Amino acid sequence: MPTDRERSGRVWFWRLLGDRKDYSLQVILAKPRGFCAGVVRAIEIVERAIDLYGAPVYVRHEIVHNRHVVNKLRQKGAVFVEELSEVPDGARTVFSAHGVSREIENEAAARGLPVLDATCPLVTKVHIQGRRYATQGRSIVLIGHEGHAEVEGTIGQVDAPVYLVSTEADVAALDLPDDAPLAYITQTTLSVDDTRGIIAALSERFSDIVGPDVSDICYATQNRQTAVRDLCRVVDLLLVVGAEYSSNSSRLREIGVDSGLPSYLVADGDAVDPAWLVGIETIGLTAGASAPDELVDSVIAALRKIGPVTVSQLDGIEETLEFSLPSELRNVTPPAAKASMQIPAE
Repeated sequence: MPTDRERSGRVWFWRLLGDRKDYSLQVILAKPRGFCAGVVRAIEIVERAIDLYGAPVYVRHEIVHNRHVVNKLRQKGAVFVEELSEVPDGARTVFSAHGVSREIENEAAARGLPVLDATCPLVTKVHIQGRRYATQGRSIVLIGHEGHAEVEGTIGQVDAPVYLVSTEADVAALDLPDDAPLAYITQTTLSVDDTRGIIAALSERFSDIVGPDVSDICYATQNRQTAVRDLCRVVDLLLVVGAEYSSNSSRLREIGVDSGLPSYLVADGDAVDPAWLVGIETIGLTAGASAPDELVDSVIAALRKIGPVTVSQLDGIEETLEFSLPSELRNVTPPAAKASMQIPAE
């Protein structure tokens, strides 16, 4: 039975339709969208570990920031914890894609826990950059969001003072001499566009500051943001599939808002409100880097309960990058973790 919300949406849709029997909502998918290579790798590590060693496998922190993914892994035998003290002695343990501090690594080693590290290789690259700058006698300015798991891990990987900034105002407020030897690094879920103004403010204020090449910033974050900007030029409304606490998903919605579009972050199809669609003919649809394509499909299914829907995909970058797995897991039969980029069937 349709819900009251679905029923009201249908009433609106058919009033809009009138005599236009060929009318349908146009849904345009962003490309790329959804899972990035780091997320695919992290999920595969947990699934293959369960297949190889049996349940339970303990995972410190949510493997990626999406509860749908976490719940599916929990059903397969993953146990998610926030502290290593919750992990029994000798239990197989996975570090999440966001990375961990050296303190956590040392705690696991001291307890003799068998660890599989699912840290995204691009996050690991940031850790290496920070440590290299520290050996040069530089303090580190980390561009990122306070409280984010990746930021906490990165701060704990660097043997030097680390100053966290999120805005240009934060740069101005830094209590450091203008000639202090500094280096900046960035949270991977921030794009070149997100960090450009902050980097410019740092370079303008501090005379002795260095940083990585912009090409080192996460390809997936930049690609998804570029795709959404292109999408916003041709649609009336933007839907972003992702968790509220997902940094990269929230940023995709913000891009829609900045483009002047009504823009909504939805966990799945159940979160779609037909009232949003009043007067809308073309919907842009994308997903954050930790959201599987099955959730995108659920949004399309929800729209089809309201009325006819035509789905197409905007041209975009074809991502082919894959990250290697820990050697002990490479011969395990791979699960179907990677989201397809196919257009859902009518």
